[in-house]
Amino acid sequence: MENKKFFIITGLSGAGKTQALKILGDFGFYCVDNLPFALIKDFTKYINTNPNLTKIALGIDIREGNNLHSLPNALDKIKEIGFDTKLIFLEASTSILLRRFSETKHRHPLEDDLLTAIKQEKLFLKPLRIAADEIISTSYMTLGELKEEIGKFLKVKKTQEMLISVISFGYKNGIPLESDLVMDVRFLKNPYYVRALREKTGLDKEVQDYILKSPYTKTFIKKFTDMIVYLLPKYIKEGKSYLNISVGCTGGKHRSVFMAHYLASELKKRGFDCSETHRDIDITKKEVW
Repeated sequence: MENKKFFIITGLSGAGKTQALKILGDFGFYCVDNLPFALIKDFTKYINTNPNLTKIALGIDIREGNNLHSLPNALDKIKEIGFDTKLIFLEASTSILLRRFSETKHRHPLEDDLLTAIKQEKLFLKPLRIAADEIISTSYMTLGELKEEIGKFLKVKKTQEMLISVISFGYKNGIPLESDLVMDVRFLKNPYYVRALREKTGLDKEVQDYILKSPYTKTFIKKFTDMIVYLLPKYIKEGKSYLNISVGCTGGKHRSVFMAHYLASELKKRGFDCSETHRDIDITKKEVW
């Protein structure tokens, strides 16, 4: 059974707390931003009675004032009910924070002269920084690098950082709107024109064997799979959390189903979090062809 986790995300305003919470959400955490400190006790009771909430992340910032200094004690109490607790502190250099506030035109929560507000906040949050389990400096980080850093802290495998969906479809029914990558496999031999295979699908061995008889099919399968495997780490590094790969043929029953199933199986073997969906496999012959 997976250990229950309860993380507090705090740090300097403008250092990336909101982005960090979004990343934790991608990693399956139930995230709440700016929960009033006075409600943490009731919130803890709620999650303790809900067995489905096993990974929690709360974003808390300078607006909580002196309550922030009680965070370590609050985490100790949460630890007593069986959660693995962590305090993550995000920071950035003064020059970077000045630039970020200037670019976004957001007001600093302390509503003082910006430079003075940043200095005051750093001083006020110093005890939390000392108590933190993890300090992340985001000064020169891209969003992808921040996700990678949080992934390391969570000990998430590279292949688990992105959810991959492989979808087969028929062009006669339109390309799936959620597609990120689309591959047209209508050049492969079409089993539809073989009477014994017409009512079968790309999940049937007879159809798969027929498609694989073509001399160029195996070459294509290898090149296409290698290309996808090559691209996935690039997408992960850039912080992409979801990738939808759509494979299409005329009706979405034979060739695309075969190729989508093969690709999804291959990605799963290599440790990627991958699902497969065959959108048009059950559409009637009249509708498809």
